[in-house]
Amino acid sequence: MTKKAERTTAYIIETVAPIFNKHGYVGTSMSDLTEATGLTKGAIYGNFENKEALALSAFEYNRNLLLEAIDNKLEIGIEALDKLFSLLSFYKQYDIFTLPLGGCPILNVGVDAHANNKLLAAAVKETIKEIEGKIALVLENGANKEEIRLPVPPLQFAKQLFTMIQGAVAMSTMTQDRKYLMNTVTYLEHLVKQELKK
Repeated sequence: MTKKAERTTAYIIETVAPIFNKHGYVGTSMSDLTEATGLTKGAIYGNFENKEALALSAFEYNRNLLLEAIDNKLEIGIEALDKLFSLLSFYKQYDIFTLPLGGCPILNVGVDAHANNKLLAAAVKETIKEIEGKIALVLENGANKEEIRLPVPPLQFAKQLFTMIQGAVAMSTMTQDRKYLMNTVTYLEHLVKQELKK
């Protein structure tokens, strides 16, 4: 692939990622994509096999931005609790972080693709597992270094924590009220301190 073709492909993905995320796979029309990119249908499909391949690339683009942000937050601090509080602090501002992405890619694409696109649904499921795994690793390392006490296995705690975060993201998105996110994350900070602090 030439440098120009690579740049065009990257430009298309970057431009359409928030559109797919906001309107969903079925809800995004070809005219939405040509209008946003300023390219013809032929130019877009010269870079992608079909709409599904483009939607998948768009999700992966948003997903990678999210995973990178989560990795950065989990690297802050030395002890496990610091890392968890850094992650929770990120989620207090999550609605602002996801604004340029067209909303939460996990929630939006997960719900949209669940009934109409197996490939996208599988990609979302994989991303959820990856995030839970990252949180579990911080917990496991913290327990091994005796920085925290874990009442349940690391992955179980990570899954529960992430479920509550995503539930707050869903409620906050549906009601357009960020208090759901703020209040839940504040409660989770209290919970983490209570449950994990030695």
